[in-house]
Amino acid sequence: MTDIPVEPIQLFEYSPKLIPKEQIPDDVGEILWKNYGRQVNVEFPSPKTNRKWQITSKGWAGYIPLTPDFAFHLHPKVDIQNLFGMLEYAYNLESFRFIEGLMDCRSLKEFYESLARILALRVLDRGRKGYYHAYQLQKGPLPYVRGKLDIRQNITKPWDINLECHYEEYTSDIEDNQILAWTLNHILRSGICTEKSLPVVRQAHRNLRGFTSSIPFYPRDCVGRLYNRLNLDYQSMHAICKFFLEHNGPSHQVGDKTILPFLVNMARLYEKFVAEWLKLHLPSEYSIQSQERIAFGQGQKVHFDIDLVLYENANKTARCVMDTKYKVPTRPSSEDLKQILAYAKIKRCNEAILIYPESLDEPLNEFIEDTWVRSLNFSLDGDLDMAGEKFIQELFDSMGSPADPNLRQ
Repeated sequence: MTDIPVEPIQLFEYSPKLIPKEQIPDDVGEILWKNYGRQVNVEFPSPKTNRKWQITSKGWAGYIPLTPDFAFHLHPKVDIQNLFGMLEYAYNLESFRFIEGLMDCRSLKEFYESLARILALRVLDRGRKGYYHAYQLQKGPLPYVRGKLDIRQNITKPWDINLECHYEEYTSDIEDNQILAWTLNHILRSGICTEKSLPVVRQAHRNLRGFTSSIPFYPRDCVGRLYNRLNLDYQSMHAICKFFLEHNGPSHQVGDKTILPFLVNMARLYEKFVAEWLKLHLPSEYSIQSQERIAFGQGQKVHFDIDLVLYENANKTARCVMDTKYKVPTRPSSEDLKQILAYAKIKRCNEAILIYPESLDEPLNEFIEDTWVRSLNFSLDGDLDMAGEKFIQELFDSMGSPADPNLRQ
């Protein structure tokens, strides 16, 4: 599969789409329902749907290629340029100067393909200079002594003329290169790239496949790595790899091909974007901790992952807890309130904030027991930096000041 259909079926976030029964074969609808239930809600033709398919995007953006003739394009409600801006912050892409070749993209598919091409070209450029090598610890039988003899192992097999040794080997089959190869393989299997980018992606993958082991990697493997002057350029390539590995959807079979769609969880992206934007723009006396894990209970087996905790740097105390909510309701739900209040109690702070991408019809500004709970919005409309500055102003203008007894009534 080298391309997705010219006219994929268009879906928009949280907007049910009715499609004539004859337009989608039953087996295609079944694949969508079975494999992508997290991303889309599928209602089969029935009297309830007027004998039509009813398909609703559940807050994801991207592409789902199902067969050579059918694909679904999931549109975000966010403007495409602001979506790119969110991705820049969430994945630190701007600091690596990828954006020059991406800002002319008119769709998420073009963005995906352009970023894949950038990765492949960087891999090929590194190949011309020579891929990074490093010493790797090895263990195995050798016909001669190399490194350190494993005495215990050798005396258990006195008949074996080979010697069990521990030694270091200078090799390019290391994680730095294996991550690149694994990611390029995922990109090729996505079915999204066209002939515009496929040749260069294939060439880069072939170059790496010739000397790297096929080992699976996860997004977390692409961060927190050690770099030096000899492999510093790998940092930007691994940043792109994290992006692709994090947004591969569940795989499915089409003939003899395994297809990996490209899907962005908009709620998770919003959370990461807000966290990274705040890290860069908060006043210097504050810092933000994202996805802070709090374990408790016997054996520390129960835990919470708090979206955001705002700390005062001077005394290292938590000033408030914050939780991002991408889907905009009329008012905060009771479940959201219970969650944020639990976070505040665990962190022993008396301020809690629910963050939405739009203003609520019924905003929240109440004391609940001893915790001040507010709803604020970090808008995704218009200029993202201006929206962030407005959010920070509203956050700090009244922080810690609800001594007004009216708020307690």
